[in-house]
Amino acid sequence: MLKLTNHVSIPDDEIELNAIRAQGAGGQNVNKVSSAVHLRFDIRASSLPQGYKERLLELKDSRITKEGVVVLKAQQHRTQERNREDALNRLRDLILGAMVVQKSRRPTKPTKGSKVRRLDSKTRQGKTKALRGKIDH
Repeated sequence: MLKLTNHVSIPDDEIELNAIRAQGAGGQNVNKVSSAVHLRFDIRASSLPQGYKERLLELKDSRITKEGVVVLKAQQHRTQERNREDALNRLRDLILGAMVVQKSRRPTKPTKGSKVRRLDSKTRQGKTKALRGKIDH
């Protein structure tokens, strides 16, 4: 059981974990041992609350297919067990990250002092550049 919060958790039968062979370097071991883990989680068929499902399906994430299935591949570690934990932690982070509400940006205006300082700076810079010109006698 993957525990998300005190009230929300995902039963193990809703998460599909398959052991596959990892890619990349690893010598002869990489050809023999299936240490990578392929995780699949169907959002629509899950027992998550409706709010969680909606927020997850709205995400623009390449790990979520058009059908609403989360697909993760964990192959960072040498052992299958650590890759399994890594995949489950990444799923938990994805779901909890979708539930974070972004603070809306409140547009601000520049202060009167900052406007004055900006105009003074422009005037000073203009005078400096005017002094660089040719001198007429």
